[in-house]
Amino acid sequence: MTKILLSLHVLAAIVAIGPVTVAASMFPPAARKAHAPAEGEADLGTVRLLHRICRIYAKMGLAVPVFGFATAAAMGVLSSGWLTASIALTAAAAGILVAFVLPRQDELIDTLGTHKALERSDTVQLAMFTGVFNLLWATVTILMIVRPGSTTGA
Repeated sequence: MTKILLSLHVLAAIVAIGPVTVAASMFPPAARKAHAPAEGEADLGTVRLLHRICRIYAKMGLAVPVFGFATAAAMGVLSSGWLTASIALTAAAAGILVAFVLPRQDELIDTLGTHKALERSDTVQLAMFTGVFNLLWATVTILMIVRPGSTTGA
C-alpha cells in the first residue's frame, strides 16, 4: 500500500504542481507582451489561459499533501525532521501562491483588460513571488529525494 500511496503522491506532484510552476513563470512575460499595443488582444488570451492553468492546477495540487500525509503515515515517518521541514515549506509555497501570485495575476488581467498603463514593476513583483514559490517547491523536491537521515543511502 505504501508504494501505491507514494506513487500517487509523486504523480500528483508532477501533474498538478508542474503546470502551476511553468504557467506562473510564463505569466509575467506574457503580461508584458500582451500590454504591447501591436498584438495586445491575442496575447491577452494567452495571459488568461496561463492564469486559468494556475488556478485549476493549484486546486488539483491539494492532492499532493493529502497523498503525502497518507504516505508518511504508512511509512511511519510523520515525526521526521525532513518531513516537518517539507510540510512547512509546502505550506509557505501554497500561501505565496494563494496570497500573492494568483491575486496579482487577477489584478494584472484586470489592468490589461482596461488598457491602463502597465508598469514593469507590476510584473517584476509578480515574477519575484513566482520565483519564491518555485524555489520553495524545488527545495521540497530535494528534501523528498535526499531525506536527511534516510537509511536508503539516498
